[in-house]
Amino acid sequence: MTTTVSPESAARMACRASGLADHSLTRLHDHATAVFLLSDEGIVVRVSPVSQRPRLDTAVSLTRWLVANGFPATEPADLPQPLVYAPHAVTFWHHYPQPEGSGPPAGSLGDLLREFHSLPMPPIQLPRFQPLTSLKSSVESSSYLTSVQQEWLAARREELLDSYGKLDFPLGQGHIHADAYPGNTLWSSDGVRLGDWDEAAFGPREIDLANTFQGVRFGRTAADLDEFSRRYGYDIRQWDGLPVLRAIRDLHTLGAFIRRADRGDEAAGKQLSHRIATLMDGRETASWSTA
Repeated sequence: MTTTVSPESAARMACRASGLADHSLTRLHDHATAVFLLSDEGIVVRVSPVSQRPRLDTAVSLTRWLVANGFPATEPADLPQPLVYAPHAVTFWHHYPQPEGSGPPAGSLGDLLREFHSLPMPPIQLPRFQPLTSLKSSVESSSYLTSVQQEWLAARREELLDSYGKLDFPLGQGHIHADAYPGNTLWSSDGVRLGDWDEAAFGPREIDLANTFQGVRFGRTAADLDEFSRRYGYDIRQWDGLPVLRAIRDLHTLGAFIRRADRGDEAAGKQLSHRIATLMDGRETASWSTA
């Protein structure tokens, strides 16, 4: 009989293997990645699919280089990592306690991305950015999606990839975070840090800007977008490719909800159905929930 290792079991085994007592381990959240807090050690334990191992290697190496060069990235713990307990891979990160209330404003991300993009190319092999690669398998293998939803999402993905391939990118290519949006920033004792580096890649700079503009679905205001653009130093709204990148981001965010719905998460299934319905109806600014 095959026993599946749960994310929490993988986190606890990784802690013990690293010499960390696991009795203070508590779950923070579980979306694309299961995230736990080891409060006694001040460490965040992230449990990802083992298929992400190459990207986790990159994320740890890249953030170590960034921190060493003075960039405020979330810092990996000084431990051998990632550790693999199939079907999971585990990484360890410093914990940045967050105050009650809202997170850093969108403008802070503009500052961080301007600084990040101005750094020399990291001495780390970054994968080339390829949009919507994992969505294809998520859609095709889903037990939750209806055949109509699967067919529509597959066709929409192909349509957007065709449009993406025809874009000209005025900001050029370079190292990108690829999942940069205000929700991936954290307050720290010395300012604001940028976290969640699992999708770091080499690609068009515009990718790192467009995600923030997709945030109108979650209540981001015009003033937020103006401040973000001012502090980055470029307003992507001047570029006619933004609608394509926003639409790609819309589809990209479905992946975690599909996987959660397939596992029987009713709240995720409800939100997924709502998102797909608004996409199929062409409601480009319909409100979405992050839950």
